[in-house]
Amino acid sequence: MTMTQEEIDALIQSGDLEADASKKQSFDEGGFNERDIDDADFADLDTDDTVYSPVDPKLELLYDLQLPVSIELGKTNMLVRNILRLGRGSVIEFDKLVSEPVDILINGKKVAEGEVVVIDKHFGIRITTLVDPSERLRGVK
Repeated sequence: MTMTQEEIDALIQSGDLEADASKKQSFDEGGFNERDIDDADFADLDTDDTVYSPVDPKLELLYDLQLPVSIELGKTNMLVRNILRLGRGSVIEFDKLVSEPVDILINGKKVAEGEVVVIDKHFGIRITTLVDPSERLRGVK
């Protein structure tokens, strides 16, 4: 059953949107109704990748290990003759825009993305996105 605009306005004015359940319109003209919807049934995820927590005792031996951390602003390819011509004031154009996130590499593997910030008079990186832990550990195996 469809309602006229006047009936809709009167219902809104009364503040009782559930007053007339018999005039409740179905989702579409085909009679699709919320009673026709079954609960979603999802299969269980089977993951064989073991993800270790940072407080996992099995990793305790690695806590004091030092690894090189580097930030990749961008990449470019240059000919050797152009590299030899570089001097003070030379500008090298990278493949990334200023607004794009920088890559955070630990031991040469990308683990996160971030944005460059200035802290006092030093540069810093605010981490915005972490690489999935299973992806990070996949490179270690």
